[in-house]
Amino acid sequence: MQQKYQYEYAILRVVPVVEREEFVNTGVIIYCKKEKFIQMKYHLCEEKILTLMPDADLEEIRKNLEAFRIIAAGEKDGGPIASLDQAERFRWLTAVRSASIQTSRPHPGLSDDLEKTFNTLFTEMVC
Repeated sequence: MQQKYQYEYAILRVVPVVEREEFVNTGVIIYCKKEKFIQMKYHLCEEKILTLMPDADLEEIRKNLEAFRIIAAGEKDGGPIASLDQAERFRWLTAVRSASIQTSRPHPGLSDDLEKTFNTLFTEMVC
């Protein structure tokens, strides 16, 4: 019997006009404590965002999404948050915020292949 790993994931959303609460699913972040696995990936669908806000600053949105990726990966140029352990980074990235980049609440799951699960979530929820 193959081992199942408990994981958590959240969907990254671009919210062009925070007051209207409309959003575009843009990425996925997944975390598994037991396997010391954290991964984040995004895809910026410019057309959908511009439909909601024609004058959206796509470059600024891209910079913010890239900052999320750098922090999730724990890269050195990600500042003090990126130097936290994986659990703390995941909690910080998925904290409730009223900004143009938000996440869903974290959801739990079980997987016997975290990489495959991550790719499936990304395909189903973002692309």
